[in-house]
Amino acid sequence: MALLFRLYGSARPSPEVQAWFAADLDGLRALTRRWFDHMCACGPDVRQIMHDGHATACIGDVAFAHVKAFAAHANVGFFHGVDLPDPAGLLEGTGKRMRHVKLRPARPVDEAALRALIDAAYRDIGQRLAADTQDSA
Repeated sequence: MALLFRLYGSARPSPEVQAWFAADLDGLRALTRRWFDHMCACGPDVRQIMHDGHATACIGDVAFAHVKAFAAHANVGFFHGVDLPDPAGLLEGTGKRMRHVKLRPARPVDEAALRALIDAAYRDIGQRLAADTQDSA
């Protein structure tokens, strides 16, 4: 059975996520907005929720990616990032499953590579969900 991180109560759009972006005092959340929008555009099944201070994108109730702003940088994170193809070497982290891409205001990011990671994360969770459904049948 696929390991799935479920977050119940997601919506499309989520008022809490929209409020989080609107409360951007230092501009760091703005660094992540386009990437979160890309996550949400991956498919009609993508929903949003705030989880642990992260604006999180889910397929239904299963999380696949999130964004978070910190004091001097922002992250685009992937719940199963360790399994994603990353030929551009953008992913950071040493956790068992999660990885992230660090965004800084003055440092450009490989946009095509980050879009590809988001798309791959969406596909990966879709495949995990399909396998989980088959295992449950």
